[in-house]
Amino acid sequence: MRAAAERPYTLVCRVCGGRYEDDGLVLSCQASHADALLATEYPARVRVDEHVMGGLFQYRNWLPVRRVVAGAGAPVVLPGGALGTRLGLTDLWISFSGYWPEIGANLRTGTFKELEAYTVLGRLPDQPPVLVVASAGNTAAAFAMACGQNGVRCVLVVPGSALDKLRLPMEWAECVSLVVLDGGCYRDAIEFASALAALPGFHAEGGFRNVARRDGLGTVMLAAYDAMGGLPDYYFQAVGSGAGAIGAYENALRLGKHEDAGPPPRIVMCQNLPYAPIHRAWTGLRSSGADRDLIAPELANATPPYAIAGGVRECLTASGGDVLAAGNAETLDAMRLFEATLGIDIEPSAGVALAALRTAADSGMVPGDAKILLNVTGGGRARSARDLTLVPAERMVRLPVPRRREFPGTDEVQRVLTAMERGAEHAVAR
Repeated sequence: MRAAAERPYTLVCRVCGGRYEDDGLVLSCQASHADALLATEYPARVRVDEHVMGGLFQYRNWLPVRRVVAGAGAPVVLPGGALGTRLGLTDLWISFSGYWPEIGANLRTGTFKELEAYTVLGRLPDQPPVLVVASAGNTAAAFAMACGQNGVRCVLVVPGSALDKLRLPMEWAECVSLVVLDGGCYRDAIEFASALAALPGFHAEGGFRNVARRDGLGTVMLAAYDAMGGLPDYYFQAVGSGAGAIGAYENALRLGKHEDAGPPPRIVMCQNLPYAPIHRAWTGLRSSGADRDLIAPELANATPPYAIAGGVRECLTASGGDVLAAGNAETLDAMRLFEATLGIDIEPSAGVALAALRTAADSGMVPGDAKILLNVTGGGRARSARDLTLVPAERMVRLPVPRRREFPGTDEVQRVLTAMERGAEHAVAR
């Protein structure tokens, strides 16, 4: 990692306007008031750093980082081509974050979560505490690779269903510890991670509260602006917490301020039925289902930052946006359509966004000649499995999830700490 001389940005509270010099770890305003996200304020008008060739750190001037981190890729933006024709959209653009060598896409874990992972590492102080990250799978894969490449200690907490996503194009590093909750869900992972992060020497990565996550994911809008020659009219993305869509919207506002780019796009967030908390909160429509019923369980964040200042509702309202939802069958059909027209597999979450866009196009919600950006948040996993040698997770701590919410207790946490002290050389027996 190559260090920068300073942190040329400020953190600003969305409620009180409080301003903070960043230490790389702060997640919230210290004043007593309604809950709010912090935002980053950048003095630099020029977003591209001419000294960084390629990768997301070419936008370092608009990232909350103090160093360039090795191994970071970037989204690739291209015209929708045959997919746009099939949808009846004449100005469709695709931001692809995944593995697709023919177009130069080299996010080898197959997910745009790499954009946030490397940015989070670039924000850290020189001697950071152990990062604790809760994930449904994709985020854990991205942090495992980024932390492993750069020697940053982290603990990843995932439900057992996430293991099939945790295959890396490199050996698993000893600085990466993995906790698997057998029979658990994403919410269980969040609860366990919170308990670990409260211990001395550990620190919660922060999720949507971490400005590095939102701004790293928001580089999608910067790359799109450069490729498209302007901002889109509509932006479609599948969301769990909404952090990526908020980050894209915030960067659209920065482009409008610093480069006279015009108004931001309408933000359309997409979720997977039958469990869609943001869709339910926005529309008032209730659905009967659980996160285990989803083809894209990574979208099942039960506590998204919906009503807080700077959060989902504010982003949707200010942009004139909307929330759409797609079921599993529609999503599978959309995934097949993408591969048939463009020749690469995409992840279920990206299929949710495409299914929602297809519905919007068919219904006339979006005009056929509108400039639309579809954020394909993951793809190319099947391709990477053919091209690359992928290493599954072998060293891990496996814990059952108690039937009652008495978890995590001292015994479970101690087993994780003991395994970390031993270098997690062996799985911990149940």
